[in-house]
Amino acid sequence: MAASMGFVLVFVLGLVASCQAVDSVRLLILGDWGGLPASPYHTSIEMGVAKQMSAVAKKYGPEAILALGDNFYFDGVQNSDDKRFEETFEKVFEAQPGLDSIPWNLVAGNHDHNGNVSAQIEYTQRSKIWRFPNYFYSLTYNITGGSMVQILMIDTILLCGNTGYDHLHDQPHGALDQEKADDQLTWITQNLKSSSADYLFVAGHFPVYSIAEHGPTQCLISKLLPLLQQYNAVYLSGHDHNLQHLQVTRPGLTMNFFVIGAANFADDSHAHAKDVPTGSSKFFWAKERDLGGFAYMELTKQNATFTFIDGVGKNLYQKMLLPRRIPRQ
Repeated sequence: MAASMGFVLVFVLGLVASCQAVDSVRLLILGDWGGLPASPYHTSIEMGVAKQMSAVAKKYGPEAILALGDNFYFDGVQNSDDKRFEETFEKVFEAQPGLDSIPWNLVAGNHDHNGNVSAQIEYTQRSKIWRFPNYFYSLTYNITGGSMVQILMIDTILLCGNTGYDHLHDQPHGALDQEKADDQLTWITQNLKSSSADYLFVAGHFPVYSIAEHGPTQCLISKLLPLLQQYNAVYLSGHDHNLQHLQVTRPGLTMNFFVIGAANFADDSHAHAKDVPTGSSKFFWAKERDLGGFAYMELTKQNATFTFIDGVGKNLYQKMLLPRRIPRQ
């Protein structure tokens, strides 16, 4: 019954975001942004990303920010009073002009699960911009003219299990609670199946495909990839500390995967370059000296433009996405 109540909560919250249509939906996206556990509680990369996100926000006025996990390095938070909310989030991002009123929509990463994720969810009640209503939930935005954007925010650690030591290229060890994992997968399947969105995204922490340190996540290839293919959804993730675009072509379908994990550290590992589909890696970037990076996406009725931006304000890469072909039910 608890899982069913969770479904009701996320469904209702998903409707709230879709009340007002706009000419374009504008989103800032970042992952792996979670600072440091000791003073100064942030990295130079995190500060660079925050300042450039502020510049983009002041120029374009995005509707929301998507934060893809590892919100607090290295062991999450202990409770909703934890000083890391102030030191790593409020003083770094919320203090930036233009970022102080934009809703943050968050999911948990493996480092968050080392601590207390429920405390991050509880912090939603204390913050004017922190929006973490549940471990997984849906967001919808309406574009003037009848188009819709839907984003399923998921918890890949609940789905697949946590990792051990990152530097060992560790894969998730399997769900700690299989019933909760199955409930989430059912929810993902039902929401993808029922979606009539013109732009459909799934956003989680672990990547499906990555050429970098951690590489492809076998659990997601098994459980999630067939659903992304069946329902023509784009996948957004973090975990590897770089910016990547991977594109996989199937008969009658092109699938896009974006890794956006360079908001606190930058790692140029290509350790798994041979473990992704041949020719799928279209863009890779990681430069510590350029203060990491993030993404900006603008979606209109005609198309969506996805842009990678580094921490000194340079546009690194741009990809245009077309509205999806909605599968027949």
